[in-house]
Amino acid sequence: MLRRLHPEQPDTFAFTDANMAWAQEQITKYPAGRQASAIIPLLWRAQEQEGWLTRPAIEAIADMLDMAYIRALEVASFYFMFQLQPVGALAHIQICGTTSCMICGAEDLVAVCREKIAERPHELSADGRFSWEEVECLGACANAPMAQIGKDYYEDLTAEKLGALLDDLAAGKVPQVGPQNGRFASEPEGGITTLTEFVNGSITLNASAQLAHDIGDTIKRIDGTEVPLDAPWTDQSGRRGDAEPQGGPNLSKGHPADATGIDKREHPADRPGRPESKSEPKEASEGATEEASSKTKPQGIDGPRGGKSDDLKRIKGVGPKLEKLLHSMGFYHFDQIAAWTGEEVAWVDDNLEGFKGRVTRDEWIAQARELSNETKA
Repeated sequence: MLRRLHPEQPDTFAFTDANMAWAQEQITKYPAGRQASAIIPLLWRAQEQEGWLTRPAIEAIADMLDMAYIRALEVASFYFMFQLQPVGALAHIQICGTTSCMICGAEDLVAVCREKIAERPHELSADGRFSWEEVECLGACANAPMAQIGKDYYEDLTAEKLGALLDDLAAGKVPQVGPQNGRFASEPEGGITTLTEFVNGSITLNASAQLAHDIGDTIKRIDGTEVPLDAPWTDQSGRRGDAEPQGGPNLSKGHPADATGIDKREHPADRPGRPESKSEPKEASEGATEEASSKTKPQGIDGPRGGKSDDLKRIKGVGPKLEKLLHSMGFYHFDQIAAWTGEEVAWVDDNLEGFKGRVTRDEWIAQARELSNETKA
C-alpha cells in the first residue's frame, strides 16, 4: 500500500512543554551519536499529541535527533501505526479484518463504521470527530471480532455493540474497554473454571481493562495536561541525579492517578484546551536557534576568571572536543555548571551538537558540584 503525506499540512509543530521534557528523557537512553534510535517513541508521542503525524512534526523530530528528513519520513511511512492523514478529533476506530475476526463478523463492524462515520476508510465523519479503517491482525483472535479505539481493545463485539459504543463516545461517555459480552478475559464463554475465588470476588476486570478504567486512558491523547511519566531510570522524585525535575510524579511508582486534578473519567472533548507550547520549532539558522532558546540558556562569561579555566575534562563524559565547545558557550568553571537549573540543563543538552543529552546522561551537575567544592577547599 502506498503511503504518502497528506496534501494539506500545518505550518509548524512544537511539542508541549511536558511532552518535550518526556522526549528529551527518551533521547538520553541512547549514547551520543545513536540518538536516532529514539525516532519511533518520539514520532508516536507527536501523533498522540496532535492526533496524526504531520510533516512539520516529522521534520522537527528529525532535527531533534540530527537525522536527515528522508530517514525520519522512511520510518513514519513504513509503520502503519503512524497516521499520515487527519483522523477523527475524538476517536479513530481500527477494525481488525484478519481471519478470525472476519469469520466472526468483522464485515458487520465495517458496515457500522460506514453507516455511522463515513463511507470510506480514513474519511472524517461529517462533524470531524470520528474516522475509521480496517487493519491487519491485532492479536486478540480469541475475542473476535474486535476493534482498537485509541489505545485500547474492545472485544467480543457485535454490530449492535459497536454501534452503541460509537453512540456513547459521541455522547461524551468513556465506555469500559475489554470484552463486551461479559467475559473476564479470553476464557470460554461459559465462564472461567479456575481462580474463581478471585475473579468472582474482589476482581471484576482483567488487569489491562482495570488500568484503563482507573486512569480513564481509553481515548485520551497525550496533550500535556496530564502528569507526564518520567523515564524509568529517574527516582521517585522525578529527578535524575542532581538535575532539576523535568516532569511530574511517576505514576508507575505509586503516585495518585488524579494528581493533575483532572477527572480521569471525563470526556476528552470536555477538557480544557491543550496549553500552548513554549517550545519553538528548531530553526535552520544558528541565530534563530539562539533567539528561540535565550530564555533558558545559562549565563556564560567572556573568558575564564583570572585567565585560567578549570579542567572541565575531569567531568566524566567531557573530552577535549566537549571542553572546547563548552568554552565557546562561555562555560569555563565547575561552579558555573553546578549552578545550572533544570531548564538550563535542557538547553545545554539540546545544544551540544553531536553530544545531545550528555549533561543528563553523565550527571554533570552532581560531578561539577563535587569538583567545585574540591577546588574551593
